[in-house]
Amino acid sequence: MIYDDDADLTQLDGKTVAIIGYGSQGHAHALNLKESGVNVVVGLREGSESVAAAREAGLEVLPIVEAASRGDLVMILVPDELHHAVWEELRDGIADGNMLLFGHGFSIHYGEVVPPPGVDVALVAPKGPGHLVRRQYLEGSGVPALVAIQQDPSGHARDLALAYAKGIGATRAGVIETTFKDETETDLFGEQAVLCGGVSELVQAGFETLVAAGYDPEMAYFECLHEVKLIVDLIYEKGLAGMRYSISNTAEYGDYTRGKRVVTEETRASMRRILGEIQSGEFAREWIAENRAGQESFKRMRAEQAGTEIEVVGAELRSHMDWIDPNF
Repeated sequence: MIYDDDADLTQLDGKTVAIIGYGSQGHAHALNLKESGVNVVVGLREGSESVAAAREAGLEVLPIVEAASRGDLVMILVPDELHHAVWEELRDGIADGNMLLFGHGFSIHYGEVVPPPGVDVALVAPKGPGHLVRRQYLEGSGVPALVAIQQDPSGHARDLALAYAKGIGATRAGVIETTFKDETETDLFGEQAVLCGGVSELVQAGFETLVAAGYDPEMAYFECLHEVKLIVDLIYEKGLAGMRYSISNTAEYGDYTRGKRVVTEETRASMRRILGEIQSGEFAREWIAENRAGQESFKRMRAEQAGTEIEVVGAELRSHMDWIDPNF
């Protein structure tokens, strides 16, 4: 693990970092770097709704190509599906000796972006959403990150990447060195099989099982969705054993004896198939094709999910919880 003392923020002295994009990760990186004393510009397309927010936060906003030309380090933080088009737009602004940075390895690993050989290419990937990267920086802590070097013609890529990681607060929590391949494949697997796909389907299946058995939807929502955060917070703070220590003996016994009936060998085999599709590039090809076809299936699935009973019930219950920010 690499921490604050192992990274030298002065590596960025006299340099300009261009942040391309100002969404969840983009706003956090730009503001954290700025408050760490780094010179930052933000690159956005004309007419972007984010321009006003970035300027209101005191950041200099430029067109994408101009920001890339200004930056000694250029971090691309637009969604993965836009990387190819954005790269075609800004590639002429990336000079030999500059550094190209990514918050996720997808477009490099799967060939959507092919940088010229004279450019340093590195990954600084916080292991958490951008709003948490920003919040924990302000609280004096940080979100851990992965760092990887793909190209290093300058011989200074690692030092610059670690300085960048320190500037966004990641070295406070710890940085792990890896590769673009390993970051991409583990990240996609975690999202699909556990953190998003796995959890979402488990929550929805539990909710639907209780409702179909005649229980109140509101009770089902609290049992199968609302309480997930409480359990995950315990796991985050104490690990699985610490979580089990904090719950009742009845719950712990049910965990040991029933959990494996939910996550069966068939489930594990499906996880292995999912990982295989990621490793072979099958998932990447599918997602790239979906985007080039206009995201028709993706948008349909999003709309279908938004109309499910668990979403309707949840929205009503959360509207009475004034401590939850609906815009977060």
